[in-house]
Amino acid sequence: MKKVLLFSSIIFISLALFSQQIKEEATVINIEVPVRVFSGKNFIDNLTIDDFEVLENGIPQNIEAVYFVKKRSVERKQERKRFAPKTARNFFLFFELTEYIPKIEEAITHFVHNVLTPGDNLCIVTSMKTYRMKNIAFEVSSREEIAKQLIKIVRRDTLTGNSEYRSMIDEMTVLAQTLTSFLSQERVTAEIIEDSRVSHIVAPMSEMTFAGHPESRSFEEQLIRYENQMNKLDDLRRVSQDSLMNFANYLGQKEGQKYVTIFYQEEFIPRVDHKLMNQAMSRYQSRPIILQMISNIVDFYKREIPIDTNLIKQTYADCSISIHFLYLTRPKENILGVYMEDHSEDIFSAFREMAVATGGFIDSSARADTLFKAAVEASENYYLLYYSPNKYETDGKFRNIDVKVKNKDYRIFHRAGYFAN
Repeated sequence: MKKVLLFSSIIFISLALFSQQIKEEATVINIEVPVRVFSGKNFIDNLTIDDFEVLENGIPQNIEAVYFVKKRSVERKQERKRFAPKTARNFFLFFELTEYIPKIEEAITHFVHNVLTPGDNLCIVTSMKTYRMKNIAFEVSSREEIAKQLIKIVRRDTLTGNSEYRSMIDEMTVLAQTLTSFLSQERVTAEIIEDSRVSHIVAPMSEMTFAGHPESRSFEEQLIRYENQMNKLDDLRRVSQDSLMNFANYLGQKEGQKYVTIFYQEEFIPRVDHKLMNQAMSRYQSRPIILQMISNIVDFYKREIPIDTNLIKQTYADCSISIHFLYLTRPKENILGVYMEDHSEDIFSAFREMAVATGGFIDSSARADTLFKAAVEASENYYLLYYSPNKYETDGKFRNIDVKVKNKDYRIFHRAGYFAN
């Protein structure tokens, strides 16, 4: 079973781009902006409509109403114009784990017992499948039973769904060790040969085999196998721009508040020391097949995600989604002859930017439970601001939103803007 990267296990029909905006008349548009305000780690819950300032593309806007919401309840409101805030909660938990970690159990247990309430919508996505909690779940099962069932699902799917991924990492580790050993010995041999001028007694590189290896492959065969496994690994974890766009559009159609929490586990791949690879490229310019394979491997180490990050950021901001990105760190293994390289930077950067654009929570730790508690606590309280843009034009361009609290230096989280469609 493949390790399915974020969002790719959900298949949606492509939907038209939707902005979280309310059309009252042909010329009147009201924009909704969920806002969270903090002083340090403390949420500021006593702000009024006069405390806020909203700018669109740098131009001050007229705020029509402000609602203070706790979970799903409107606790306080100030209206110059009446609105009907949609405060239903839709939770999406994505478990992008290559190895199961026990702290996930504490995170899920806390969520079920202290966050989830009857009426909330919950969707869980693993590397195997997508699960939706039935509306009657709290009527037929206790919170403890629900938590146990969710934990069982996540554990089973993580262990089963990523078995192919882990097998690839294991084989690549053995191959990297073998290649490193050969290139190191070959370099030393080449130096001896150059000094003694007896190069005719050494077999060509592609004819050498690895004594003691179960399959005794030649160097060239080992390179081919390593490159193939590397490409398969890349296919398993590839990010699809279309799937990201479709998921954002799907969420944009749902009423209420949308919270997407991504549990993403730090990834390491076994690689051959870059100095040895560079020396091999210089030494074997006359061996085009081997040279091309080495070049492909080196390029893989440098590869970037082929997506338009700015478009993804704007699309998710437009749909008024809060993305919480929880980066689960883990210690790097020390394996003789192999450099375990952090292979998460590309994905980390893309989804970190998405979380920033949606006003979500971002943090990293080995403690999944601690991260998740902080993320859900940050989502429990918020303000809903409504304003009518000055000189609104349906030109399809992205409008940047900037929310400030007058005369205060608070940390403010909100979506970055919307498309004027």
